[in-house]
Amino acid sequence: MKIDLILGLQWGDEGKGKIVDFLTNDYNIIARFQGGPNAGHTLEFDGIKHVLHTIPSGIFHENKINLIGNGVVIDPVIFKEEIEKLKELNVDLSNKLLISRKAHLILPTHRLIDKASELSKGKKKIGSTLKGIGPTYMDKTGRNGLRIGDLELDGWEDKLNTLTNKHLNLINNFNVDIDFDINKLVEEFTNSINFIKSLRFIDSEHYLNESINNGKKILGEGAQGSLLDIDFGTYPYVTSSNTTAAGACTGLGIAPNKINNVFGIFKAYTTRVGSGPFPTELKDETGERMAKIGNEFGATTGRPRRCGWLDLVILKHSIIVNGVTELIMMKGDVLSGIDRIKVCTKYKYKGETIDYLPYSIEDENIEPIYEEISGWDEDITKIKSFTDLPQNFKNYINFLEDSLNVKIKIVSVGPNRTQTIFV
Repeated sequence: MKIDLILGLQWGDEGKGKIVDFLTNDYNIIARFQGGPNAGHTLEFDGIKHVLHTIPSGIFHENKINLIGNGVVIDPVIFKEEIEKLKELNVDLSNKLLISRKAHLILPTHRLIDKASELSKGKKKIGSTLKGIGPTYMDKTGRNGLRIGDLELDGWEDKLNTLTNKHLNLINNFNVDIDFDINKLVEEFTNSINFIKSLRFIDSEHYLNESINNGKKILGEGAQGSLLDIDFGTYPYVTSSNTTAAGACTGLGIAPNKINNVFGIFKAYTTRVGSGPFPTELKDETGERMAKIGNEFGATTGRPRRCGWLDLVILKHSIIVNGVTELIMMKGDVLSGIDRIKVCTKYKYKGETIDYLPYSIEDENIEPIYEEISGWDEDITKIKSFTDLPQNFKNYINFLEDSLNVKIKIVSVGPNRTQTIFV
């Protein structure tokens, strides 16, 4: 038995949470492998919308283990709030939520550093969610971090105080004005730590590899998207972890040869939150229409998402880097009513036509080259079978499959769990 992965192929917000929830019945363990509460995975069923930030998206299913891997960074304050909201819905976490001892903790001062750093950049800010993700990963790679496993040992409070004092000195060096009460923040942090210490901490790499050997089916859940990968994304407008398939190996402690299927999720168009280049962005009525119909606002931050046509150059890049075996297309319903749909198939890059992602896709270097496809007028949100979808929708699917050389196995035609169709 091997592990399957679910990954976003664009700039995040592709709808991974919904698909993880949809596929959970086929698996024994759902394992989140990177990122932190800067992620917002939205699930909708039984008339209720749920937003998860750290907890894996299989948590609403009975008899399924949900594991937070070592590659994840955890904010105890946000994590506590997330758990309390689930308990209000009578979701029993006692036997199905596990946390890796090697996962790093986000301190209150990590969030303050994040905020001070962004303020100091002025107009050059990268669009951080200000959740302290980057500074936490910096302490991780700098070998200064506080980890979940430290909470089981004596002296973790001393580590907290040492790091806090170090961070306060760093914040002063940014020379920006931010108001905070450090004593209040540390007290809230400590209270949250005492709360999550009641949960089960495990040596996750041992647990997962034993589970694989015992025939358990595991689904690795990624956060953000491939174009936000610290190495292969649109740097520096990226997140601070590896959002690609390689991140599942380091974020869960599994070998590359243990990976089976890689499900790549993308929207039928493209969106991006925050700053950074976006070759196919639409700053017109069509882009506004996509945003309105698609409810394009960040699940974590509430920030409006920039919208544009589908970019196959980006998708090809993500498919190659991740080794995608199957595609899942989300929000096909948002394109209903658009007469002519454009798809970017190549770039004109510094006078040359290319079909791969170059080093820089800033506006001055890139001009997207489009092909046009006939759209469809029908409302597809209530359709349950692929055969009943409009022919032009099927033509769109066929065009994308021929261009990307990977089959689209699932299409989503609405936010609800039931609005999901196998192709």
